Amino acid sequence: MTERVVGIGAGAKELATEDMILNIGPQHPSTHGVLRLRLTLDGERIEAAEPIIGYMHRGAEKLFEVRDYRQIIMLANRHDWLSGFANELGVVLAAERLLGMETPVRAVWARTLLAELNRVLNHLMFLGSYPLELGAITPVFYAFNERERIQAVMEEISGGRMHYMFNRVGGLKEDLPLGWLDRVAAAVAETRRRVPDIEGLILNNEIFLARTKGVGVLTREQILQYGVSGPIARASGVDLDLRRDDPYLAYGELPVTVVTRRDGDCHARFEVLFEQLKISLDLADACVARLRELPPGPVNQRLPKVLKVPEGHTYAWTENPLGINGYYLVSKGDKTPWRLKLRSASFGNVQALRELLPGNLVADMIAILGSMFFVVGDIDK
Repeated sequence: MTERVVGIGAGAKELATEDMILNIGPQHPSTHGVLRLRLTLDGERIEAAEPIIGYMHRGAEKLFEVRDYRQIIMLANRHDWLSGFANELGVVLAAERLLGMETPVRAVWARTLLAELNRVLNHLMFLGSYPLELGAITPVFYAFNERERIQAVMEEISGGRMHYMFNRVGGLKEDLPLGWLDRVAAAVAETRRRVPDIEGLILNNEIFLARTKGVGVLTREQILQYGVSGPIARASGVDLDLRRDDPYLAYGELPVTVVTRRDGDCHARFEVLFEQLKISLDLADACVARLRELPPGPVNQRLPKVLKVPEGHTYAWTENPLGINGYYLVSKGDKTPWRLKLRSASFGNVQALRELLPGNLVADMIAILGSMFFVVGDIDK
């Protein structure tokens, strides 16, 4: 009979231990899609983290090369399924730039309005789902109530709830319905009135503060090294927003306020999202006011039956809800792109997990993961 004596104290010998490999995913309810994390653990502390992507890969960039410029819009609005309208914008802006095409003024302002409403929908989803991942059930019902209100006006104008298919090269699919601007203004006003309810419910909750304050800190240097953008970058003090710094659509005529924080932790990222939501509601109101002032006119350009983009190349980037979204378009004068490379926001943001997670407890991993506000389809594109 063998006897093993385990001693605790100064004179006791330490038992030999080895690291444990833990796979989170590829299907985990807190990863906003099919993501796999390969964690190396020392007890309950993360020693190393490797994000493993590709489980949802659909080859969108190769499919772009065999679709014409009308069909591409259908593919483009699906990689970040919470930002369909914003995804479409980059494709049509790139094509219009090579064509030298000027979009009608009404279409420019309507696109800006719809982009901000889409941003509100995106942010409300994360503002509701993130507390849910930390155990707070109530906020998601409040957030979805507001989403449904904005969703109704988006569905009315486009017919879609997620994949709007409302952009066209040269403008929009069709004009705004009669009385639609009044319904948008009412929906925005009611959402603005109710946002403080969600804010009071979660933002300063002592349990939420304990789970997010000082947890998952991303430094400004790490943000710049990994190419992280959007709310996550601004929460670490990176003062960059393309709507203000490289205006497109009508943003050059709008007072775009850029929200930043210095802490770079989970709570700072959540705060930035909340403040951006309020700013998007204000920008939507400004667009509604401008559209009411504009005289009736076209919202698109008349296009040939077969649209061919002239030979050349261009890069169109936009400030999507989750960060910088860019399309690099190379045309050889055909009706399909020779190459259309997508730079998605979530792909850049999730790279930082390799450096962000080590040193933290497994219990904090979900709090950190959820605060990165990514969509896996936007990574696996």
